[in-house]
Amino acid sequence: MSNMAGTANADFRWKSPPQPPPPKQLISDSDSDSGSDSDNHNDLSNSIFKAYLDCHSSSSPSSIDLAKIQSFLASSSSGAVSCLICLERIKRTDPTWSCTSSCFAVFHLFCIQSWARQCLDLQAARAVTRPSSNPAEAEAVWNCPKCRSSYQKSEIPRRYLCYCGKEEDPPADNPWILPHSCGEVCERPLSNNCGHNCLLLCHPGPCASCPKLVKVNCFCGGVEDVRRCGHKLFSCGNVCSRVLDCDIHKCREICHDGDCPPCRERAVYRCCCGKVKEEKDCCERVFRCEASCENTLNCGKHVCERGCHSGECGLCPYQGKRSCPCGKKFYQGLSCDVAAPLCGGTCDKVLGCGYHRCPERCHRGPCLETCRIVVTKSCRCGGTRKQVPCHQELACERRCQRVRDCARHACRRRCCDGECPPCSEICGKKLRCRNHKCQSPCHQGPCAPCPIMVTISCACGETHFEVPCGTETNQNPPRCRKLCHITPLCRHGQNKKPHKCHYGACPPCRLICNEEYPCGHTCKLRCHGPRPAPNRDFMIKPTKKMLNIQAESTPGSSCPRCPELVWRPCVGHHLAAEKMMVCSDRTQFACDNLCGNPLPCGNHYCTYTCHPLEIRSSSLDKRSESCEKCDLRCQKERTPRCQHPCPRKCHPEDCPPCKTLIKRSCHCGTMVHAFECIYYNTLSEKDQTKARSCRGPCHRKLPNCTHLCPEICHPGQCPSPEKCGKKVVVRCKCLTLKKEWLCQDVQAAHRATDSDPKDVPKNQFGVGLLPCDSTCKSKLKMAESVLQQRNVKEVEEKEEPRGKNATKRRKRRERGQDIKETSKLQKLAVATKKVVMMVLLIAVLVAVSYYGYKGLLWLSDWMNEVEEQRQKSRRYPRI
Repeated sequence: MSNMAGTANADFRWKSPPQPPPPKQLISDSDSDSGSDSDNHNDLSNSIFKAYLDCHSSSSPSSIDLAKIQSFLASSSSGAVSCLICLERIKRTDPTWSCTSSCFAVFHLFCIQSWARQCLDLQAARAVTRPSSNPAEAEAVWNCPKCRSSYQKSEIPRRYLCYCGKEEDPPADNPWILPHSCGEVCERPLSNNCGHNCLLLCHPGPCASCPKLVKVNCFCGGVEDVRRCGHKLFSCGNVCSRVLDCDIHKCREICHDGDCPPCRERAVYRCCCGKVKEEKDCCERVFRCEASCENTLNCGKHVCERGCHSGECGLCPYQGKRSCPCGKKFYQGLSCDVAAPLCGGTCDKVLGCGYHRCPERCHRGPCLETCRIVVTKSCRCGGTRKQVPCHQELACERRCQRVRDCARHACRRRCCDGECPPCSEICGKKLRCRNHKCQSPCHQGPCAPCPIMVTISCACGETHFEVPCGTETNQNPPRCRKLCHITPLCRHGQNKKPHKCHYGACPPCRLICNEEYPCGHTCKLRCHGPRPAPNRDFMIKPTKKMLNIQAESTPGSSCPRCPELVWRPCVGHHLAAEKMMVCSDRTQFACDNLCGNPLPCGNHYCTYTCHPLEIRSSSLDKRSESCEKCDLRCQKERTPRCQHPCPRKCHPEDCPPCKTLIKRSCHCGTMVHAFECIYYNTLSEKDQTKARSCRGPCHRKLPNCTHLCPEICHPGQCPSPEKCGKKVVVRCKCLTLKKEWLCQDVQAAHRATDSDPKDVPKNQFGVGLLPCDSTCKSKLKMAESVLQQRNVKEVEEKEEPRGKNATKRRKRRERGQDIKETSKLQKLAVATKKVVMMVLLIAVLVAVSYYGYKGLLWLSDWMNEVEEQRQKSRRYPRI
């Protein structure tokens, strides 16, 4: 490749430079010691192809061919060319063959000969088992392993030729020419059939576009220019102005290749018959309307049935010699308005099947669409023979068991005619690259080589080359001349000497650290700061585990201790007690002076000998945990004043608010409230009264009656106890009459009888206030008479004998009377028991509530006494 450094003249002919004597030792570009040679080769290649690449766009075919040539040259010069068949590296001394169709891949001569023979043998075996009538398919061909281009049997390579094919067995010991190249001018005919030959030196890959200068015209022929022969087709950029197909207008497009587009000038045109006018493009000016012609023909009896047309309508189709519908009998002299009569014979027209004729009599109109004559047919595979209508296809359900061309899978097609289609399964065999599987349809013989090319690049990806899949494990990464893009993490990032792209970790920094210590001095050692995360090592196929490993930067080591000498004070920071020490030495020393530091209480001073101090932001405010502690209790008077002393020891700031809980019962005595001392003492007397209220009913018993106070919890005596508005049941002395009075009326009635309502028992409250009337007396008499009758019956029942002499009816009647009397007594007894139980239950509830209330009051008083004793013990501790 290095011999392609010639200069380009008018015809771009490249000449090789004078050859110096060969070196004593040949070194490959891929070796570790050949980095400078590879770099020079890359620069030379770029300079050679720059003139070509600058004049072509990146997507043009010529640019693609040039990139392919450059890739071939880079791979050949670096020793990275591998045979796609055996996946071995192609050496300089190995005979080779390159495809000349489209891929230009390079193979070992022996490998391609073996490949071609295998393909031809496979085709011969297939032709024996399944002969083909097509002569094109019977012709023996073999394909390129990469691009699958077809070659004849006579084109099997038998000689080792250079890339251009002029020299047999090119020299392999000349280090100044490309391997497998003759070193002469290529001179292969160029691809566009311009009549010129390739001017590059013998090279792999496609030939570049023709560099000859020729005088050509643009697409429209308006501009003549001198251009490269390979790119002689160009557009001048002006309006085309060629006459269009309409021979009226000219093309308004920019100068373009190919035919001009249809004329799009708009105008009003008539249809072929001239009845309709429409605005159309010029290219669509000849059109037909949807109306029918309907002009009278020459016979004067029929009209033209054609659509819109130009010219005359023509003669009447029903005039002259005519035949019957089947065409067997002809008639002469019939009028055009008279239909031709039927001949009465068999139609005998050939049906759609092409084998049978119409069996019907001569008729007008089309014959049967499907032939329904029953015939004996055989299926496609010949296994079934059956009588079916002629139009019906016969196919059996048998599946073909023949092996397809792949010799692996059966046909399995229903009713196969013997022409089994090619196997539609995917081959799936592992290719020789050991990385992919064959995706071609199932086939015999060896699989085609893996078509995938693997890109091997440097760490930054700027320098790379491609090798066939499967050969990448034997390749070394290319040498890259680009600078490393990893940003240094040490403090010398901008001043650090740049280095080239690499794998692995960056070299360490060699500059002086100059890191500033907290004390103000600087470090004088070499840089020992952090290092950036290294690039991963060169690996063609990193495993998933390697990809998941996140490279971490190496933290730098901290600077050593500052070695400078400084003056250091004692731990107590006393004046005139300093000593010279190493700056990094943090050893503290104490002098013989007293501490004299104010204690935390703010009222005393430390009497210890010099000891370490904690210096705050202010130089006058010195505090230390090692000073002596003040153990006296705080005796300050609290604000607001309270009976509880401050629980803290002696302290300089104000005492904290008193958080002691004090208990106060509500006004009615139902609930006990707990208040913080600071909160309760800061309240006014009115607010304290309001805070102590439980905000519920008073629940205190009124003094003159058994009812509770209806007011909300309030301090002092219940208001207006003599005006109780509760309802009370008032009875007479015999308890027969009853009425509901207000409690205040009952109290007034008791006072009217000279009895205090407070002294009246609960069960006698309201009894005897109503006078007894005649109803009460009549009820007493009825009760006495009932008792007398009951006593008489009991005496008679005891005296009357009960035995077998009594009649059954009498016994039954007496038994019913006994049952009735017994049931009444039982009801009375049950009612009495219920009343007694209710009274007892009410009494128990009243007693429990009364003694429970008394117990709560006693418990509250006891808790207050305990709290007072506890406060006294805190205020006056035992010594």
